[in-house]
This record gives sequence, structure tokens and C-alpha cells, in this order.
Amino acid sequence: MSVQSNKLFELALNAVQDKKAMNVVALDLRSVSPISDYFIICHGNSDTQVQAIATEVRKVVHEAGGMIKGIEGMDAARWVLMDLGDVIVHVFHRDEREYYNIERLWSDAKVVETV
Repeated sequence: MSVQSNKLFELALNAVQDKKAMNVVALDLRSVSPISDYFIICHGNSDTQVQAIATEVRKVVHEAGGMIKGIEGMDAARWVLMDLGDVIVHVFHRDEREYYNIERLWSDAKVVETV
């Protein structure tokens, strides 16, 4: 079963918000890059929170019938990268978020308003 990108985006966005991710930024990449439709970028204030956010995303995607193509960084919990196909989720530890500042790299992308 395939989950459409906008539904996958909504599920992942709700999951990070449910786990109280900080400074959630959602980018619509459809007009600027073929690699993915959306990026979700957020951070947690501890290793435990970073892992909890990523675990929640994984859980809701699986429950909806979606597939996760890859997850990197869960053990270190400094930058967890989750490839959901059309949606890429970046969960940073707060210290790493400032250092990498990937929002700046994708500044041409449209910011999706989140609640």
C-alpha cells in the first residue's frame, strides 16, 4: 500500500508535533528539487527526545501503511535523518541544529505554515 506524499507529510508533521519537537519548519521542495516533495526539520532538547520524536514518526508511518526507506543517526541521536520517500524528516539535537542550519541551504523552498 502506498501513502500519498501529502498524507505522509501530514502524518509525519503531526507526529513530531505530538512529541513536542521544537522549532518545526516544513518546506515544500516540489518546485526546487526532485529528491523529495517535503522536508520536515525540527529539534529535540535531549538525546531521549530526539529518539522519541523519530520513533513516533516511524510508528505513525507504519500504522498508515507507509514505508520508511531508511533511518540514520538513531543511536547517536544528534541528527536523525528519516527517508520516507516523498518526505524527508530531519530531527536534530538542539546543538546540532544551529551548526548545520539546513534551512539556509534550502532557502529557495516554500515554507509550509504549520499549526
